[in-house]
Amino acid sequence: MLPEENLRGFRGAYLETAQRLKARQDKDDGTGSTEVDQVDFEFVLFASAVIDYDYIMGLIARFSAKGPGKSKMSREQLIGLISSDAKFMNEREDIAEYIGTLKAGEGLSETVIREGYTRFKAEKNAKELAAIAQKHGLATAALQTFVDGILDRMIFDGEQLSDLMAPLDLGWKARTQAELALMEDLHPILTKRVGSRDISGLSAYEQ
Repeated sequence: MLPEENLRGFRGAYLETAQRLKARQDKDDGTGSTEVDQVDFEFVLFASAVIDYDYIMGLIARFSAKGPGKSKMSREQLIGLISSDAKFMNEREDIAEYIGTLKAGEGLSETVIREGYTRFKAEKNAKELAAIAQKHGLATAALQTFVDGILDRMIFDGEQLSDLMAPLDLGWKARTQAELALMEDLHPILTKRVGSRDISGLSAYEQ
């Protein structure tokens, strides 16, 4: 029998590798590896019915709790637990980064932990979009509105993309190239934020 911590490490490594190769399968144009194409990746078996979002928030709160013996898991063990569960594949990086900002024994309540994580994600998302807006010469507020509209409706609207790019005053060929470059950066962010759901029309920009 493997020690539980070692087993979590193997499961985390499997999920990380499977997620990367599954993404390669999804965008394969027929020239990829035949061996990889034939692999059927299993994620369901790596999703615990016990470990959910509430459970993780509770563990983080215990990590933060004051007093000897309050925290039964180290920072590394918490991150390993999250990484080994398929439910957190799209969010484990954010949760791990958030845990990295906390101190053991800081004494934060679970409510404060939850609110802090929500604020942490919002700030991180805003910084990501601001960096993309600057890279492509767009107004940050306009790009944020564009992304919010997609996530609210779960529909990608090509006309709204054209409206977003209009202030750049590009010719049709240059605008097309600029739109493709922008969507190359936006696509992974959008797919991460919606998790297992699909955004109608976004598949046209899969790399």
